[in-house]
Amino acid sequence: MGDEHPFATLAGTWRGAGRGEYPTIADFEYTEEFTIAPVPGRPVAFWRSATRDAMTGEPKHGESGYLRATPQGIELVIAHTFGVVEATAGTLEDGVLGLRSTAVVGTASAKQIDHVERRYRFDGNGLHYTIAMAAVGLSLTHHLSAELQRD
Repeated sequence: MGDEHPFATLAGTWRGAGRGEYPTIADFEYTEEFTIAPVPGRPVAFWRSATRDAMTGEPKHGESGYLRATPQGIELVIAHTFGVVEATAGTLEDGVLGLRSTAVVGTASAKQIDHVERRYRFDGNGLHYTIAMAAVGLSLTHHLSAELQRD
């Protein structure tokens, strides 16, 4: 692994705006504060995202967990505010973090989510991501996209 942390280039607090859509809900716009904080001495980084309604500023979605570098690749394990825990696996290559869910588990009151795919493109101080999901009986469909800047 060397002296450089595997997530050093992703580290920081990122802020910006995004747009969400899904066939079962009205389109929406949001602002986001997203933090990746490497844990010194371990191939792990804390992951936290908090979004707000772009028009009203009302808090919306939140997720937190850990990004992990393993011999098999990259893993992300996060808990969502709506009662779902998501485990994903993928790669980090040339500034692109690509992840696919390996398990999505919900509480009794959570909506059914079957699969999630995430793609984050880090370019210096810019970050663009897209998230697609298969949920509530629908096949994999685009859900979120955002453009963020590192503080």
